[in-house]
Parts: sequence; C-alpha cells; structure tokens
Amino acid sequence: MANKIEMKVPLVEMDGDEMTRVIWGMIKDLLLKPYIDLKTEYYDLGLKKRDETEDQVTVDAANAIKKYGVGVKCATITPNADRVKEYNLKKMWKSPNGTIRAILDGTVFRAPIIVNSIKPFVKTWKKPIIIARHAYGDVYKNVEFRVGGPGKAELVFTSESGEETRQTIHEFDGKGVLMGMHNTDKSIRSFARACFTYALDQKVDLWFATKDTISKTYDHTFKDIFQEIYENEFKEKFEAANIEYFYTLIDDAVARIIRSEGGMLWACKNYDGDVMSDMVATAFGSLAMMTSVLVSPEGYYEYEAAHGTVQRHYYKHLKGEETSTNSIATLFAWTGALKKRGEIDGINELVEFASRLESAALRTIDEGVMTKDLAQLSEIEDKRIVNTEDFLKEIKLRLEESM
Repeated sequence: MANKIEMKVPLVEMDGDEMTRVIWGMIKDLLLKPYIDLKTEYYDLGLKKRDETEDQVTVDAANAIKKYGVGVKCATITPNADRVKEYNLKKMWKSPNGTIRAILDGTVFRAPIIVNSIKPFVKTWKKPIIIARHAYGDVYKNVEFRVGGPGKAELVFTSESGEETRQTIHEFDGKGVLMGMHNTDKSIRSFARACFTYALDQKVDLWFATKDTISKTYDHTFKDIFQEIYENEFKEKFEAANIEYFYTLIDDAVARIIRSEGGMLWACKNYDGDVMSDMVATAFGSLAMMTSVLVSPEGYYEYEAAHGTVQRHYYKHLKGEETSTNSIATLFAWTGALKKRGEIDGINELVEFASRLESAALRTIDEGVMTKDLAQLSEIEDKRIVNTEDFLKEIKLRLEESM
C-alpha cells in the first residue's frame, strides 16, 4: 500500500508469552504494518524480561499508558511453582495484569465477540453479556502466610495516631493458611462510576452482585457505595435513558443470568469477574472470542486478550509442528486500541481501518474458514480448518477485498 495511515501518538505495546507472542508478531507483520505507519512504545512483558528486570518493566509499561493514554497487551504467564522451575525464575512474580490494574486503578470490561455461525450454549442468550470486573485489590493484592503450627492469628490495624484495633481471625491448633485482603473506598467509587458511565454509554441495564449476607463489612461496603453513587449521581440519568440498576446476591445473579436473554452489564468484584467472564465467554463459544478493555477513572485505556498464552500449542510450535490457534481476541485487542487511538487523535482513517479489520475477521469465520477450536463450535456445514498463520492470511484477503 503506497499511503500508509499515519499515527500521531504511539500506542503502548506490551508483548507477551508463548503462542500468543508468536501470533502477536504475525498480526503486526501481516495485518497492521502493511497498512499503518505503526507507532508504538514497546515493552517486553515476556516472563524472562520480567524476571530480568525484577518486574520493573511491567511498572514502566503501566506508567507509559498514563503518559500516552492507550495501551495494547498480549497474553502473559502468571507463574506458578512449575513455571518458576521451567523458566528458572528468581521468584514467583505476581500477575502483570494485576500490577497494571493496580497502577491504573481501572475497571475491566469484557464482552463476547459474536459470530452468526456460533450459537451460545445457553439457548436463551440472544444479546452479549458484558462483564465489568473491578480491577484493584482483593485476592490480587493479597498477603499470604503459611501457618507452621498452633497459634493465634489476628487482624491488627494501627491508625495514623497510633491507636491499635485487634480482632482474632482464628486460633490454630495445627498447620494452616492465612490470607489478608484489602480494598479502598476510593477504588470502589471509581469502579462504581465506571460501571454506571459504561452502562449509560452502552444503553444497557447494570446488575451488581456480591455476597453481603456473608461478608457483612467487606462486600457490604461495595453494595453501599454503589447505591449511594447511583442515588446521588446516576438515578435520573438512568431513568431518562430507560435503563435500570439493581443489586442482588451473586448466587441469585448467576441463576438470573442463565435464564436471561443477555444484553446487560454485569458488575463483579475482582475475583468474581475473573471467573464469571470466563464462564460467559465459554458459554458464548470461546475464551478466544472475548474483548477485554481496562478503563481508568482518568480515561486511560488498556486493551488485552482475555485468555492464556496457549502453552500446549506453543510446545507444538517449538517442535516445528503445525498449530491451529485462534487469534481473534488478540487481533481485537489491537483493533480496539487502534480505534481508541484514532478517536482520541481525530484520525478517522485509523478508526475505519480497525473496523474493517474486525469485519474481515468475523466474515472469515462466517464464511466457514476457521481455526480448529471454532470448527468444533460452528454450525456451518462446509468448514475449512486452517492453521494459525493461514487463518490470518484469510483475514488479510477479505480485508484487501473490503479496501
């Protein structure tokens, strides 16, 4: 292409691990660089680089998003004990997503990418279910302790003035485990406002659910803050838009969601959102068919693929074997970031290109050309299963046609 689309401001580009890292490079080479004068500030969030830099590279990437406003992230490994051994790591580094979320204090919005030929497993679902996941604190910023034997565990809070409050957690008569979690009113408020604003923007009902009957202080605080912000700031706007906000218990929400036709924004605490977004994505078809964007109160955006690094396919790839890995979520992370960059910078060509690329990707699947995982779900009779790279080449063909 003679005239590539010019970018004014770079995207913050965060590379990742394993098979998704391979796909990341393919997407750039096949579908982006031929058409866009791609400007990015590059951060390698691969596990080796995180280990090498004591995870400083993750912090630097998050701060770069604050500087430039929009980032795009590849899937990364959050190491467990096996990975520490496999990669010979200095320690079991925390989730890079958790680190970035804590620095940006954002809310993660996840929605299924719907194609006509893949019907949801839940027969009543007709419309996308968007999950809003609080992206700060809870189990992702926890402090853990392995109890070696009998003793008393206490929750101690020392105020700024030196006043001490103590509560007994448990008196251990043997070994066990302990975990301390926290959240802040400030972060819960920004989460609530992000959810109400997004629901208004998308013109959908907002559901919020926790377990306040059991967690009478922690979860109840979330419930109270949501209600207060709704009453004081959003009630009239919701009524004017003819949409609804309601709170219910998480177990009731699950039962209702399964019986619903979809079409709502479901706000969840951090861990609930992690689990429920995977459930919703899988029930709509595939984890690799999910968009994910982190939105901060200041208006910073970070787009990512909401799935793992496809370890099994990577090992096949390393042996020189053919893989058929679905790249849609990774591709949509790029298109989402490019669209937002184009919107902010007033580059309509960039927004239009990203939309064309998304349409080409969905058209490829609807015309029966797909990766192995989608072929198992698709209702199309004449399917053609292609490998990882050929799938992207098929998208490229349709993109060229549309241009």
